[in-house]
Amino acid sequence: MLPGSVPDYNTALDVHRGKAILAGGGFSTWTYRQAYDISVPVYNPLIAHIDLPDRPDSYFRRFVAVSAQVGIHSDFRHQLNSIAMESESILVLDRCQSVNEDVLPMNKLCHGLHEFQYPQILQEATFCIIVRGARLGQTALSDAMKAGCIPVVLSDTYVMPFSDVLDWKRAAVILNEEDLDQIPSILTSISPAGISSMRKQVKFFWNHYFSSITAITMTTLKVINDRVFPYAATTYDEWNIPQPDPGVTSPLFLPLIPPRSQGFTAVILTYDRVDSLFKVIMEISQTPSLSKVLVVWNNQQKMPPPAAEWPKINKPLKVVQTKENKLSNRFYPYDEIETEAVLAIDDDIIMLTPDELEFGFEVWREFPDRLVGYPGRLHLYDEETGKWKYESEWTNDLSMVLTGAAFYHKYFSHLYTNSMPGNIKNWVDEHMNCEDIAMNFIVSNYTGKAPIKVTPRKKFKCPECTGEQIISADQSHMVERSECITRFADIYGRMPLQTVEFRADPVLYKDPFPEELKRFRDVGSL
Repeated sequence: MLPGSVPDYNTALDVHRGKAILAGGGFSTWTYRQAYDISVPVYNPLIAHIDLPDRPDSYFRRFVAVSAQVGIHSDFRHQLNSIAMESESILVLDRCQSVNEDVLPMNKLCHGLHEFQYPQILQEATFCIIVRGARLGQTALSDAMKAGCIPVVLSDTYVMPFSDVLDWKRAAVILNEEDLDQIPSILTSISPAGISSMRKQVKFFWNHYFSSITAITMTTLKVINDRVFPYAATTYDEWNIPQPDPGVTSPLFLPLIPPRSQGFTAVILTYDRVDSLFKVIMEISQTPSLSKVLVVWNNQQKMPPPAAEWPKINKPLKVVQTKENKLSNRFYPYDEIETEAVLAIDDDIIMLTPDELEFGFEVWREFPDRLVGYPGRLHLYDEETGKWKYESEWTNDLSMVLTGAAFYHKYFSHLYTNSMPGNIKNWVDEHMNCEDIAMNFIVSNYTGKAPIKVTPRKKFKCPECTGEQIISADQSHMVERSECITRFADIYGRMPLQTVEFRADPVLYKDPFPEELKRFRDVGSL
């Protein structure tokens, strides 16, 4: 409720309140009952329909501060005009002298003969000056926050909205009214890092607590709920510190452990390494849980071998011919994939044993929302260049597993194909690189979880390939992968990859027990 009416605008509600809790938009410290009443913001419905896009920190703001209130006391107006005359970086606006009747007065404000659109002009300033009006509570506060403008509040005795739980020192500059003439020196003393932090806090407060009548109502009820149930109350950090986005957990992972009976589909992307491809097929066909082998033939200039030349295995073998040579073809959600589990494997990974593959599948069954693979890689931040770096050295830390040999849920094939942010998928196909990094990004972004490396093996080089055949041996290839990580992080707007120091090995793997007691006996070393 807004207490007071013309001409007095009392700061207390002019009705009998009894013991009722009052949620009001213009409380004074003289009338506010601490930890009982609730101070709420004064919402402005006249600009609710106006979309104000977010401005990044790098956006050039023409003014240090702007005052865009009308109807303020003449003393405040005189002081603000005096400050603006001494500093061109401070803009003071008032009602325009002539406004068309069909235009709402608040849609335009003027500085002399210059007209400015309101509230858009607020986005052109770092700070928005808000002084006491006829009421203590002003819509100017909400308008400033909507525009991402840091409020500078000069209103003695005013109880800031939700001040019982929100730490306004993090999001606003609170000054005494007598300090109005010192605003230029105070604002210019705030560091760029401090401005960036306050701006982020303003955005956080607006989005969570101020952006609509619904948000204001729900915040009010949450404050009351915390008072009634203090043992379950929201903490200071939860109220005031933006929590990192954990990502979205896929609703497809309802069965905690997918059934073993389904097995997995091995998807092998190949171009023309037929001999190596056939060896891989023969090796993985010995894995007990293999359900089907799907070969993605990515060479449009050459037909796949005739059916009589393919290895004879005891599992279904299907060949799919693609229309274009794209790395993303390996992650396409083919109709032939009928299992939840997919093993993406390169046509030169002939060193993995059936035991290693079966163990990897068993680990994936326990963690079906993660990438479970064998070659691990790490991303690092280079402080000197301000960019991310791809690290392929043998480290115990990892944030990615390469999809040259990795299990994942087929749901992520749909995400990769249909919901990849920005132009990542097209960029991967054009540069013929980083499709595995892109898959790690999208899985970690949706789940908030790190991949899992299984078995100790770290060497995965093709034993029969020459230097020209090994793309990863090219130094420019590694540099481009670092550029991939930086580019993808910029598109996502954050770094979703999670770093862990963890590896899953079979039980009794290194223990001195008889081999017949071990389920997975043939597990390779480093």
